[in-house]
This record gives sequence, structure tokens and C-alpha cells, in this order.
Amino acid sequence: MNPMTNMKNVLKLSEQDLKYGGKNSWHDQYRDSAWIFIGGLPYDLSEGDVLCVFSQYGEIVNINLVRDKESGKSKGFAFICYEDQRSTILAVDNLNGIKLLGKTLRVDHVQDYKPPKENEKTDEETRKLYMEGCAPKAQKR
Repeated sequence: MNPMTNMKNVLKLSEQDLKYGGKNSWHDQYRDSAWIFIGGLPYDLSEGDVLCVFSQYGEIVNINLVRDKESGKSKGFAFICYEDQRSTILAVDNLNGIKLLGKTLRVDHVQDYKPPKENEKTDEETRKLYMEGCAPKAQKR
């Protein structure tokens, strides 16, 4: 499906949720995933820029701004994991379809996020991040 058509369909679903009170929301099928997809990002944004925009809806614990393996330049899309799954609903409902630096963002839930595959160029710090994530660790009492 065309990404813009999909974005418009998500907006229609959100409007229907508001109209009918949101008791059986379409968001419910994603209640086990705290990941969202962001498409249409301006290519010159960094991870920090994306965090600034999306952290207004909750604590972000992981980000994967997809980059070209050779040049390191952004490919214009990213995946974000929130600490609380409810933040994904706020981000999808409020940021899908907005314009950021002249580009329209597509924001949607991700059911089963798969971390990037390691290769011979993956450094030790990145491997550790893939294995352990970057979510805050619970304090032992």
C-alpha cells in the first residue's frame, strides 16, 4: 500500500476512535509492543533531533535511525522504543501526518520489531546495545 494512503487510513482510524469513545481501539492489537516506525524524516536529522521531537510523548529507551552502511547517511526512517507502550498511542495519534522541516511524517505502530543484524563492522558498543538494549535497569533493593 502507498505510504501516504496508509498514513491517511491511520488518521481515519484515530478519528473513528475519538468519535466512538475509543473502547475497542485499533491500537489494542499493538499493546504488546512499545516500538513505533517513523518514515519521511528529513535526511539531515540526527538521533538527538528525533529524540527531541518524539520524547514529548514519553521516555524513549531505544532508537534506530536507519543509515546507509557505506556513507552513514540517514535513509529517512527510524524505529523508536518507548519505556511505556501507552506512549506509542500518543505518538502515533499526534505525530502521524505532521510536517517536520517541510516533510510529512508517517508514524505507525510496529508489531514485531527485529533489531538490525550484526556484521563484521559492528563495534563492541553496538553489539552490547543490541543484546542488552538501553532501557533503564531496575534498582535492586
